[in-house]
Amino acid sequence: MTLTDLPARWRGATVLVVGDAMLDGWLAGSPRRLCREAPAPVLEVERITYAGGGAANTAANIAALGGRAMLVSPIGEDPDGGRLRRRLDAAGVDHRLVPVRGRRTLAKRRLVADEQIVLRFDEGDTGALPAKSEAALVDVAATALDSGVDAVVVGDYGGGGAAESVRALLAQRRDDIPLLVVDAHDPRPWAGVRPDLVTPSFAEACRLLECDPVAVGTRRAEWVIEATDRLLALAGAPTVAVTLDIDGSVVLTAEVEPVRTHALPAPTSLTVGAGDAYVAAFTLALAAKVPLADAAHVAQLAATAATRGHVPGTAVCDTHGLLEIGGEGDQVEIGAADLVAAVAAYRKRGKRIVFTNGCFDVLHRGHVGYLNQARRLGDVLIVAVNSDDSVRRLKGPERPVNSVEDRVAVLAALSSVDHVVVFEEDTPANLIALVRPDLYVKGGDYRPEMIPEASLVRELGGEVLTLDYLPDRSTTKLIGRIRAGTARSAAHSAKQAHPQQGHPQQGHPLDPARGRRTRS
Repeated sequence: MTLTDLPARWRGATVLVVGDAMLDGWLAGSPRRLCREAPAPVLEVERITYAGGGAANTAANIAALGGRAMLVSPIGEDPDGGRLRRRLDAAGVDHRLVPVRGRRTLAKRRLVADEQIVLRFDEGDTGALPAKSEAALVDVAATALDSGVDAVVVGDYGGGGAAESVRALLAQRRDDIPLLVVDAHDPRPWAGVRPDLVTPSFAEACRLLECDPVAVGTRRAEWVIEATDRLLALAGAPTVAVTLDIDGSVVLTAEVEPVRTHALPAPTSLTVGAGDAYVAAFTLALAAKVPLADAAHVAQLAATAATRGHVPGTAVCDTHGLLEIGGEGDQVEIGAADLVAAVAAYRKRGKRIVFTNGCFDVLHRGHVGYLNQARRLGDVLIVAVNSDDSVRRLKGPERPVNSVEDRVAVLAALSSVDHVVVFEEDTPANLIALVRPDLYVKGGDYRPEMIPEASLVRELGGEVLTLDYLPDRSTTKLIGRIRAGTARSAAHSAKQAHPQQGHPQQGHPLDPARGRRTRS
């Protein structure tokens, strides 16, 4: 089995997600002053984004990875409920939400100051559902099971969406469920349903065993392995995967040695929802009959890929991200037709597309800075690069210094760049018309009125923005300095080879025979 084969093996697998769907909100901005009413910073909110959280994010990850996600969960008849429905639509999730009159949708909003989460405030009702609503929830879940599923994932986070009657339904229909995965703050109530896989976090495993996490210290993986028998017994499952955030995970069974996976480091503000990506990929891999050890590593890759974002948000892993983090992804360089298809897929998931272009003949610090800025303004950064013939027409016969293959390779190596596409024309107007970017950016050496493509972008409904550019950083000046330095070096070498007759010391401050400065 190779990683590349997996998306085709699990594509279209139907996964029913039952439990607590939430709305994740992100209010991001910069604190530039203090409040007059209190010694507190004032956050000027510049960007508000919403995403599915909890069971909704698990379903979104399943859909992004190519599975068919069905979500059954209660939801409030309130504005946050509407926001959650729209995000699920954008994510391609088949949601079968049960509206509950008078109930507030579960929501977690985070205030982000300069990419650092400074506060989270939670809203919504978590008590038991009214009897009528709970009965409706069970009926909807039963109908979903009747349609046939390859797996069921339970997301029980104490919000009322995984009620006792839901457990009773799954227990009754257990023989019809090929794979049952339980992701719960407390998995003990689910032991009687006989889950195949339980996925507690380290903190949840500690609560399960009534152990103080501080007492465990840095021996988390070792502690989990030592507790294998107790964890398996309490979870009532043949397999327990304990996630250890930055330390990866440990997958326990009674049959084989524990499977240890490892994570790549990521800022904590980018890891929200990574556990949902882990559960989604693990479920799809097991549903595709991938061996347990391989499935565990695929799950870890998905969690890692989900944290590779550039701005804080709820983590989602798609097929491209999974293959890329596993070293088997598509090249960042992409043709126009493939780019259009990729953009359509991004838009379906509600991603914000940022577009820029240039020759990028000699990539310098100014380029890197403005590309990093551009990437932070959206979810996907596309860089269009002039072909060699196009550069010659624009810059003259001595340009480009570097071939288009070299220029593309350097740009593709930048973490801020998602896709690089080459265009033959003198302007990227045709590409802009195909991509229809949400935001078109150029370096600050351009003023908006100087950008010929600005009117086209605006006609297509996009924004145009010029970004800060480091002073005295330009390719033309850099090439000029290099050429001037080469010329001086050549002149100096010629002078050394042919010193003026009768003036042996002229131009030679060091006496080569004695290695010291001579007197004039």
